[in-house]
Formats: sequence, structure tokens, C-alpha cells
Amino acid sequence: MRDFLYFIVEVIAIIHSKILSLNDTWEYNLSDKELHFLVIGIIGMAMIFVVYPVFKWLANRNCIMTISWIYVFTLIIVLTFAIEIGQKVTNTGTMDFADIMFGLVGFIFMFAIFAVLREIYHLICRFIKKSMKK
Repeated sequence: MRDFLYFIVEVIAIIHSKILSLNDTWEYNLSDKELHFLVIGIIGMAMIFVVYPVFKWLANRNCIMTISWIYVFTLIIVLTFAIEIGQKVTNTGTMDFADIMFGLVGFIFMFAIFAVLREIYHLICRFIKKSMKK
């Protein structure tokens, strides 16, 4: 986990240095906070232009559960990273990428069980409605 996080930090540091060098080259003299404002704003808007059409398409197909799953899965990723970082900072456990993976697999496994039970419920409801129409 530590190696993975250091790799991510290195990649971010390289991108950060390139953006700072562009800032110096073009003589904009933007502060670090102004650069964060611009870069995160641009990344966020790029994500909106990708996510919005996908979610709109899913909503039109009545796939609200899929939208919910994507949202919760994203939150679970953030939560598991926060827990691991918290364990490192507070020395209450070891920071391990495998812990994150097991947590995510646990959510996927439990959701799969839920999805199967939900589908059985919907099949029973359809069967009852169909038999009442006869």
C-alpha cells in the first residue's frame, strides 16, 4: 500500500511540477491556490461532461439502482482510502492496499447477494401480477 501511495504521490508531483513550469514559462504568476482552483475546476467539469450523459442515459433506461451503485462504490473507495490513511496517521493499524481491495470486494460480494435477492423478489411480484390478471 505504501508503495502504491508513494507512486501516486510521485505522479501527482510530476504533474504539479509540469503545471508550475508552464505557469512560469507563460509568466502567469498564479499562486499554488489559484492553480489548484483552475486544475481541480477543469478536472471536475471534464468529469461532469462524461458522467452527466452516462447518468442521464441510465436514468432514461430506469437504471436508478445502477446510478446508486456507482455513487456508493465511489464513496466506498474514498472511505476505504480514508480509513487506511487514518490508520497510518494514528498508528492504529498498518496501511495496506490489500485491505482496500478486500473492503471493495466485500461490498461487491454483498451487493451481488442483494441484487440476486432483489431480482427474486421482482420475479415473484411479476408472477403474482401475471397470475392475478388471468
